[in-house]
Amino acid sequence: MRRPVHPALTVAIDAAVVILFAALGRRSHDEGGALGGVLDTAWPFLAGLALGHLLVRGSASLRAGSVVWGCAVVGGMLLRRLTGDGTAWSFVLVATGFLGALLLGWRLASRLLVARRR
Repeated sequence: MRRPVHPALTVAIDAAVVILFAALGRRSHDEGGALGGVLDTAWPFLAGLALGHLLVRGSASLRAGSVVWGCAVVGGMLLRRLTGDGTAWSFVLVATGFLGALLLGWRLASRLLVARRR
């Protein structure tokens, strides 16, 4: 029997992914890695992520990960646009790729580890 990932852990891992995305992005643009700046960059994506998790109830499945990913990217970009922050196509593409790779990647890795243990 597959042991599911606890919903609180799922939300925490996903939030860590978004914060990592914001921290790496700020660092690559020489904007500094202070926690306040990172959270200022991350909050729109964290809000979208929260909406996604409300929809999937913290599930760690790949299907749920796709919903969370979509909500994080679309919600994050909409909130950035509404608050006057940038949504250049290059940023949208990088955010979509990075968040997709990590939000789905850890779920896939978890699935493979569970399958291998059997």
